[in-house]
Amino acid sequence: MHYTNDAKQVKFKILKEVAKLAFSGELEKTSELPYKIIPGKKPQYRCCVYKEREIVRERVTLALGKTLPNEKENGIVTVIPAACEGCPINRYTVTTNCQKCLAKRCVSACKFGAIAVIGTGAYIDPDKCKECGRCAAACPYNAISDTLRPCIRSCPVNAISMDTDRQALIKYDSCIGCGACTTGCPFGAISDTSSMVDVINEIKNNKNVIATFAPALEGQFGGASVGMIKQAIKKLGFKKVYEVSLGADATAFNEAKELHEAISGNKKMTTSCCPAFFAMIEKYFPELSTNISNTVSPMTAISRYIKDKEKDSIVVFIGPCISKKQEIKKVKNTADYVITFDELAAMFSAQDIDPEKQNTDNQQDGSIYGKNFAVSGGVFDAVKEAYVEQFGSLKASCKKCAGASECQKALALLKAGVLPEDIIEGMVCENGCISGPATVLPYKETLKNRKALLKTADSRKIKENLEQYDMENTNMEV
Repeated sequence: MHYTNDAKQVKFKILKEVAKLAFSGELEKTSELPYKIIPGKKPQYRCCVYKEREIVRERVTLALGKTLPNEKENGIVTVIPAACEGCPINRYTVTTNCQKCLAKRCVSACKFGAIAVIGTGAYIDPDKCKECGRCAAACPYNAISDTLRPCIRSCPVNAISMDTDRQALIKYDSCIGCGACTTGCPFGAISDTSSMVDVINEIKNNKNVIATFAPALEGQFGGASVGMIKQAIKKLGFKKVYEVSLGADATAFNEAKELHEAISGNKKMTTSCCPAFFAMIEKYFPELSTNISNTVSPMTAISRYIKDKEKDSIVVFIGPCISKKQEIKKVKNTADYVITFDELAAMFSAQDIDPEKQNTDNQQDGSIYGKNFAVSGGVFDAVKEAYVEQFGSLKASCKKCAGASECQKALALLKAGVLPEDIIEGMVCENGCISGPATVLPYKETLKNRKALLKTADSRKIKENLEQYDMENTNMEV
C-alpha cells in the first residue's frame, strides 16, 4: 500500500510494523521501530531525525492502544505532541501587500490597540491581538492574512483550541469524534488510538473472533469483491466474516416502522446510524434527542445477531469511521472492538495478503439497499424501500445531509420547528461513509470501484433478505 499523502504513509508504515510484531509475538521489539523506520542521520520529513523518531515513538504508543503521557483521558482522537508543529503561532499576519496607506483602516478597526503602522508597514502585536479578524476585513488591499490552523478550521463543532504551549488541544466535552481533524492536519499530528493489537492477540489466543465490515469497504481495495475481502480477512485468523450491509437491512426495516409511527403522530425524526451525528444532537441539540430514531446502528444490529447465534463470539467491526470507537463505549451489546480500514490494510500488508488476489466466488449478505448505506442518501433510500415493503407507498420527505454543516443547518431548522421534511438523514462525513477519515483510497477512486462491484449484486429485497437470515428476534432498540 502506498499513499500519496506522506502523513498517511508514515502512519501506515508504523501500523504495519506493529502488526507484524503483534502477529509474531515480538511486541517487545517496538522500541526498535523509530530506528528502523527513520534510519541514518538525515531527516526525511522534519527538521531532524530526533524529532522524527519521537513522532514514531508516540505513534507506536497509539498503535499499541495506549494513552500518550500528555493525555489525561483516552479520547477517540488525540494530539501527537512531537508532530504538532509548523502552524503559524499568530493567526493574523501582515503581508507585503501592505501599502502603509494614510487611511489606516486596520488600526481604526482594532478595538484592542494591537495594530500600529511602523516604517515597514502595519504591525500586529501578538500579545494584544484577540484574533477577532476586524483588521483583515477592513484592509482595502487584503494585506492581512488569516492563517487559522487547519485542525481548528476542520473541526465542525469548535472542539479544538490551543494550550499554553500553543499546541493543539482537543476539548473532549465538545468533541463528536468525527475525525475531521485527523485528515485536516497536514502534519498528521492528530490521530486515533488503535485496538489492532488487542484484536490480533484475541486471534492468536484462538478465540472465536468474528469480523464484520462496513458497506463502505467495497471499492476500498480496488476490484476485490466481497468474497475476496472475506477470504483475505479469514487469512488473518478471523473465524467468520459478515457484511454489515445485513445489519443495515435490519436497521432500515426497523426505522421504517418508526417512520410510520412518526408520520401517524405528526412527529419529525432523524436517523441514528452515524455516531458523530448522534453525538452532535446529544451535545449541541439535546432538546432533539427524542427525535432520534431508537433503532440501533447496522454495526450493533449485526453484532447482536452474531452474539445471539454464538455466545462465545468476539465481534470486530471494520469501518472507515473513527466515531465507531466512541459508539462501542456508549451502546450496550454491540461490537467488542473497532478497527479502521487503514488498520486492516496494515494487517493485510504485514501478513502479505492481497485481497485482489484471492480465488473465491463473490458473496452477498445484504441487499443493494443495505450496501448503499455507505453513500449519502443511501440510508433513506433503504428506509423508503423497507417502508414500501411493509406499508405500501411512502409520501414522507427526507432532508439528506452530507457533511457536518448540512447536519447543523437541518437540526437548527428542526429545533426552530420549521423543518419542512419529515426525517433527517444525517451523515457528518461529506459524501457519506465512503469518504470517512480512515479510508484507504480517495473518494473518487473508491466510487469508481464500487460502481463496478455493485453491478454484480442481486436484486433481493430487504424483507426477503432478513427472512433468509432469521433476524426477527434480534433486539433492534438502542
